[in-house]
Amino acid sequence: MRESWRWFGPNDPVSLSDIRQAGATDIVSALHSIPTGETWPLETIRAHQRLIEDTPPGLSPLRWSVVESIPVHEDIKLGRPDRQRYIDCWIRSMENLAECGITTICYNFMPVIDWTRTELNLQLPSGAYALRFDQKKFAAFDLFILCRENAQQDYSAVEVAESQALFKAMSDEEKTELTRTIIKGLPGRMTDAYGIDDFRAMLANYQGMTHTLLRDNLVAFLSQVLPRAEALGMKLAIHPDDPPRDMLGLPRIVCTADDLDTLFDRLPSPANGITLCVGTYGSRPDNDLPDMARRFGPRIHFSHLRGVSRDPDEQRSFVEASHLDSDIDMVAVIRELLAEESRRRAATKGDANTEQIAIRPDHGHRMLDDINKQVNPGYSGIGRLKGLAEIRGVIRALTAIHHEVSPEIE
Repeated sequence: MRESWRWFGPNDPVSLSDIRQAGATDIVSALHSIPTGETWPLETIRAHQRLIEDTPPGLSPLRWSVVESIPVHEDIKLGRPDRQRYIDCWIRSMENLAECGITTICYNFMPVIDWTRTELNLQLPSGAYALRFDQKKFAAFDLFILCRENAQQDYSAVEVAESQALFKAMSDEEKTELTRTIIKGLPGRMTDAYGIDDFRAMLANYQGMTHTLLRDNLVAFLSQVLPRAEALGMKLAIHPDDPPRDMLGLPRIVCTADDLDTLFDRLPSPANGITLCVGTYGSRPDNDLPDMARRFGPRIHFSHLRGVSRDPDEQRSFVEASHLDSDIDMVAVIRELLAEESRRRAATKGDANTEQIAIRPDHGHRMLDDINKQVNPGYSGIGRLKGLAEIRGVIRALTAIHHEVSPEIE
């Protein structure tokens, strides 16, 4: 596997030097300064690539191998008449990346909001801090802060009562912080933060949007992108909706194995693949991650390895756990990814360019010296270093066991 690390650019508190010391070899990055919908200029891509790949003498090289993400403009998701120019820009960005030898793109098709949490600094028993999604707090925001029209239809009477009690017990400061956490532009969204009125207006654009319509808009987008991706040797890796279920009256269409089956039935192109985000899919109890890693192995172009622990009494609520200590059997997932790499190796006679899956540690805890530093939520250095070390240990152990059992297989 190719051990990678997400880097947000020169202003990232975690430097390329830090990443090199963590032992990662590949960088996952994007041009966050380019507004959504505009083409990524070739020279801007090359300049960013040089920042990453121009290695000081005597140091280990790094490679920008995965883009996360080229954002998909809302007009494409909405299926508006002017979407074509945004699709064309997306394709031109892809072409420019291919010219630079960067051939894997992680992207998502989430309407309005990217990954959503209600707490960015939940203190754990260890003293470290984690991200959390609390369903009751989210309902309190939706019903009594956002005051979304017809929102009560999405909740049971018990949920409405519980969230109302929680809302009444919150201070004004807590309500402000909850609102800021849910609707602000989180790192990697590549969009500006919304104000509450902007947020309501964005949601209003999706009135009447159904799962079928949104899926049709995704298919219309990919129907133009995938043929060009195939010609360029590009791999597209769609990220699941996070959390993977409908929210705020918005349909979500990349949440389950069935959703992926539907996508690949309609668009069987080999360039059409997934980012296996273990934590996101794992926040639904009906997603079996080792099974998904096995079923969709040939479609896995990239993987985020992290785990979540769901609340026993409210399975929609979860905390981002340590990489190996969660509700997900991470060892089994990694075993399936290694098995997929072995299958690719056999099929390609050891072509290193196609056999390896890029992985990265995701959303590490804020811990040790990082507690008193300014960090991007979920992307502190030490927590991800710990996660990568744990993942690396599993990979080494499983690889050693495999060679003991089948020493003739390289």
